[in-house]
Amino acid sequence: MAQETFQLSAEVAEAYEAAFVPTFFAQWAPRLLDAAAVGDGQRVLDVACGTGIVARTAAGRVGPSGSVVGLDLSDAMLTVARRVAPDLNWVQGDAAAMPLPAGSFDTVVSQMALMFFPDPVAALREMKRVARPHGTVAVLIPGALEANPPYELFVDIVTRHAGAAARSLVTTYFALGDLAGLSGHCESAGLSVTTATTVVGESRFGSVDELCTVEIDSTPLGERLSPAARAGILTDCRSALAQWTTAGDLRFPFTSNLVVAHPG
Repeated sequence: MAQETFQLSAEVAEAYEAAFVPTFFAQWAPRLLDAAAVGDGQRVLDVACGTGIVARTAAGRVGPSGSVVGLDLSDAMLTVARRVAPDLNWVQGDAAAMPLPAGSFDTVVSQMALMFFPDPVAALREMKRVARPHGTVAVLIPGALEANPPYELFVDIVTRHAGAAARSLVTTYFALGDLAGLSGHCESAGLSVTTATTVVGESRFGSVDELCTVEIDSTPLGERLSPAARAGILTDCRSALAQWTTAGDLRFPFTSNLVVAHPG
């Protein structure tokens, strides 16, 4: 089955920023930037920046003497990023062939994106190329599907109602969930890994229905579901995910993998 690259429409990109960023992605940006030791005066590149949550967070750390560039292949994502933070430098480009000069960044980071790249090693090789010789490359992505039981249930429910193609799409998130494998990709790209660890955050939603809406409408899945499939997913998720619901709120741990490396 073809690699899912998650190219989004303008409407989905707006939904991603409005819903997915505050409920999930925002929490990880400080942890990634802490691990990469991003600080005052640094030149930072955010690869596959999406609507820019990591780049925006980094801008607050590097201060006026530093600089931040956000790079993404998606014009829709970059349109939202430019609207939200017009003062930052947003560049459209392929992570495996960046239109950026070699050795131009102190720190290169990528959050929740490497699993979408057709050739992760090529993208990591590019991250190494644009980092300065003693710079830092840091990547954070979801852990294995089996390490995230609520999403295992969600994936099974989506598969039951929407079939194998939908399963392939939603499991793309977890495609590089093996931590040793992620480190191996970095090493294959010529990077020297100094940190490889599992980090646990939280998925939090106002309800099971909210989770389903975010997961469906902030991704390409929403454009591919029939009304009947959507209704069936909602019904089954209300039952399957009830164990993580308290007073209506849905909260559960989410396991991710974090690797910090340096040009070898």
